[in-house]
Amino acid sequence: MTLSRMFYLYRRLFVQQLKAILEYNKDFYILMCSAALTQVLGFVFLWVIYDRIPDINGWQFWEVTFMYAMIFLTEGFGSMFFEGTWRLARLVNMGELDRYLLRPVPVVLQVFCTGIGINGLGNLLLGFVMVWQSLLHSHVQWTIGKVLITLLLLITAVIIRVSINLAGNSASFWIRASGNAFPLMVHNLADLAKYPLTLFPQAVRVLVSTVLPYAFISFYPATYIFGKSGWSGWWMLAPVVAVASAFCAYGLFRYGLSKYESAGN
Repeated sequence: MTLSRMFYLYRRLFVQQLKAILEYNKDFYILMCSAALTQVLGFVFLWVIYDRIPDINGWQFWEVTFMYAMIFLTEGFGSMFFEGTWRLARLVNMGELDRYLLRPVPVVLQVFCTGIGINGLGNLLLGFVMVWQSLLHSHVQWTIGKVLITLLLLITAVIIRVSINLAGNSASFWIRASGNAFPLMVHNLADLAKYPLTLFPQAVRVLVSTVLPYAFISFYPATYIFGKSGWSGWWMLAPVVAVASAFCAYGLFRYGLSKYESAGN
């Protein structure tokens, strides 16, 4: 199947899911606003800390805000456009994955389009605003090259986040319990990347830079954009990490799919 065909199918499946959700307008606005409120409260908490301590280990308020916003921004993108990864456990446990296997469409594409997390729209909108304000208040010296690299880092951040979500939820093929907490644990570890890695011990730095490369979503892009010395060059690995994450996540999903046995007594 060609790439253009996959994009076409994704768009059709996504639009159908969106039409179903928009039938309930009140739910749409409640979910979107609740997600935005969560981000606002987190931002206020960060502001209170920096109001008392203006500099934490060489990082200013708007620089940390950028990292904080990148985590929520990529989370919103994953929820809005790839919410199906979070419904994989139900598909496996209920045997609903069977019908996906019968269709002449890649299973992973169908899983991605299983649902739309409208709460992700609130994260996306407010996340973009926070990122924009962070860059505006940090007085970054922009060039065409820096703009292009920043856009590349944003794309790689989204790929890494979606890949981690897919890999974490692929554990459902082995952990066949209705209360599978493993994907949520993996998801919550992203909170470590809301703050500079220099605040954490070496073990945590290695964890969020290799096994769960959340640092390439927020910290390493921030070191490039804000010109932090001592970390120069690490951001160059972001595209490599994104491609590796995508291949590993898809490989894990395919391997889990080969072990899928449907539902039974």
